Amino acid sequence: MARVRLSVAERREELLRATVEQIEVRGVSAVRIADVAAVLGVSNALVLYHFSSKEKLVAAAFAYAAEADLAHLRRLLSRRTTAVRRLRAAVRWYAPTGQAKGWRLWIEGWASSLRDPVLREVAGDLDQQWKAELAEVIDEGAAAGEFRCDDPMSVAWRLTALLDGLAVQMTSYAGPLSRATMLRWTEEALARELGIEHTVLTS
Repeated sequence: MARVRLSVAERREELLRATVEQIEVRGVSAVRIADVAAVLGVSNALVLYHFSSKEKLVAAAFAYAAEADLAHLRRLLSRRTTAVRRLRAAVRWYAPTGQAKGWRLWIEGWASSLRDPVLREVAGDLDQQWKAELAEVIDEGAAAGEFRCDDPMSVAWRLTALLDGLAVQMTSYAGPLSRATMLRWTEEALARELGIEHTVLTS
């Protein structure tokens, strides 16, 4: 049966989705243009027509997946509720669950960006956007008098550093650290940073 003719935007999205799936299966270093082409039943040349190299394809796929996560974070942080509630919702969502596919992709991206300047630039920009979103909500909470915070960006850096480190431990070494423990530690850190009452975050 003939393949449906896709628009350029649709074709690119199809290629990006397939690349994300192949990275999850094979890892960034092992995935090839041929793997992406084979899973979609297209030629290598078609993949290279849209993305001129493996490095550009991988960077675009990483951005595609990470921007979807960023969009979800923005939805959580834009809810009509207190800044504290929004931050706690973001922390709960941030913690890995199940197969942690999103976190596996981030870990792959961080590792590969050490040697791939294109991916490093993409990952670095997305990381700064995450921190900026959290800092904005922290700033809103301080302005509303929910808590005191003189440097929202520094708090966002410290919180994401803790979350990233714990998530890497949970994802890479399944078993020693539970999601419940991660949530408890991050809530304790959030309470200390903002001087708010400690609560128990649930999964």
